[in-house]
Amino acid sequence: MSSSRLDQRIVAVKPITVPAPGRGVDLQVKVTAPLSGRNLPVIVFSHGNGWSLDGYEPLVDRWAAAGFIVVQPTHLDSRRNGIGWDDPRFATIWRVRIADLHAILDSLGDILLRAGGPDARVDHERVAVVGHSWGAQTAGVILGARVFGADGVPGEDFSHSAVSAGALIAATGTGDTLTPFAAEHLPFMRPDYSTMTTPALVVAGGKDRSQLSTRGPEWFTDAYHLSPSPKSLLTIAEGEHTLGGLAGEMAAETTDEEPARVALVADAISAYLLDAFKLGDAAWNELGDAAAAGDGTWSIAGK
Repeated sequence: MSSSRLDQRIVAVKPITVPAPGRGVDLQVKVTAPLSGRNLPVIVFSHGNGWSLDGYEPLVDRWAAAGFIVVQPTHLDSRRNGIGWDDPRFATIWRVRIADLHAILDSLGDILLRAGGPDARVDHERVAVVGHSWGAQTAGVILGARVFGADGVPGEDFSHSAVSAGALIAATGTGDTLTPFAAEHLPFMRPDYSTMTTPALVVAGGKDRSQLSTRGPEWFTDAYHLSPSPKSLLTIAEGEHTLGGLAGEMAAETTDEEPARVALVADAISAYLLDAFKLGDAAWNELGDAAAAGDGTWSIAGK
């Protein structure tokens, strides 16, 4: 299996309802997979604020074509659920997001069976979580990060034993640098990365300036700098928060539309995960060589 094999046909199945008692709204997922192949690794993807299982096709389709089975939930903060900042449910959505990923990971075999994939097509020992923006914080918690409470004490451990690698795209930074709006509406946006021990790739844009933090683009590199090894960091110098349009072409949030940048993010994540899963693909080493020999528009660091 190679991350450069992007010409194979893929199929998507949706919606599949996942048991999630007490959620109030059905937890639904979409499964995207290559039509052929066996023992395929899995990516569970957590979307950014407001999106749904129907977003992020530029990433998901490319991962599936590279040989991954991708599972995407619709979290409660999706626009289609109409839960705004001032809704009393909003304060706990960050916990429901984590519970969503746990429910998917706990029911993964059944989900993929209902998507029409025989069990022989799935490698249950090679499961990753990936997320963008708020989804990156959600995925980071599954990888072992925690959330600082108002008292400055790290909260519960929500890591999941089924996950052995991951990738965080434009992940929330930490520290007491939230803007007044973020401090009021998003007080949980204070991750503690010191316990995030699972191998992960952190992806950050050099021009990603958040309205939620008083810090600059380096805020989005905290997940790399403050977490234990092994970690890698992909920095894209001209990238903004959607890194060229990850959620979809012509999306309103995309301020730096660049399809080649999206392809770089997608291919870097698939290459990193193949390497982390020891599947014998050379693409990650090749990306490192290309970054070292390049013009500085993107770089890769590791520890």
